[in-house]
Amino acid sequence: MNSLKTTLLLGGLTGLLLVAGQAMGGEQGMIIALVFAVAMNFGSYWFSDKIVLRLYRAREVDRSSAPVLYPVVQELASRAGLPMPKVYVVENEAPNAFATGRNPDNAAVAATTGLLRIMDREELAGVMAHELAHVQHRDTLISAVAATIAGAIAMLANMAQWAMIFGMGRNDDNRSGGAIGALLMMFLAPLAASLIQMAVSRSREYEADARGAAVCGNPLWLARALRKLASANARIPDRAAEQNPATAHMFIVNPLSGRDIGRLFSTHPPVEERVRRLESAARG
Repeated sequence: MNSLKTTLLLGGLTGLLLVAGQAMGGEQGMIIALVFAVAMNFGSYWFSDKIVLRLYRAREVDRSSAPVLYPVVQELASRAGLPMPKVYVVENEAPNAFATGRNPDNAAVAATTGLLRIMDREELAGVMAHELAHVQHRDTLISAVAATIAGAIAMLANMAQWAMIFGMGRNDDNRSGGAIGALLMMFLAPLAASLIQMAVSRSREYEADARGAAVCGNPLWLARALRKLASANARIPDRAAEQNPATAHMFIVNPLSGRDIGRLFSTHPPVEERVRRLESAARG
């Protein structure tokens, strides 16, 4: 069911991109938007992992340079039946973690120095098991494609805004109709794209929590880690994520959650609900 939902959501994003192109340039604009969508999907498939790791200046580590993190990931990957991913550390006091890569054979997991500082080994195992669950479910590719197309729609809307500014003096009826369509897309397309992108992310977090709990062997390890992350995230701003808000959905907890964001616009389900489900699984 989640796979079907994700497929529909990604289809909706691509459809929005086509509608945005059609509103701005008619049939020719829609064709350009289709080419743009294909290019965006191709780029996000092959290069999204490298882009995000470079954005956060992640440093690849091995057993000698990360004597706690690396063995934990190695053991969990073996339990999950996954190839060993590349392991990275991000110099960032805000505790968090993410996974990226187009498939399990080309995956990477990353943890911030803030996360490594506050987690004990069990909690670290819970966090990294959650990230490996995203790799196993191929959520990393899905989220990258969704973010890329959503960003493309926002860019087209920005282009529509400038087109409106420079074309305001024209009285042609067809151009007026196109201007109205462009005006609607300028406001509605980015909003709809963001909502769909966030729904993709939210629909996957519960599933990754459940699988991660099974891989690490104890749902309470992840539950404890989530409580720590939520508390620390509210106190320690993540400056890097604030500069790259389109990547917020990739992290185990929303790095922007310290801001006043309504639940509808959150890239993650509420931490308290995730913890409740994990504690219920532990009792069961």
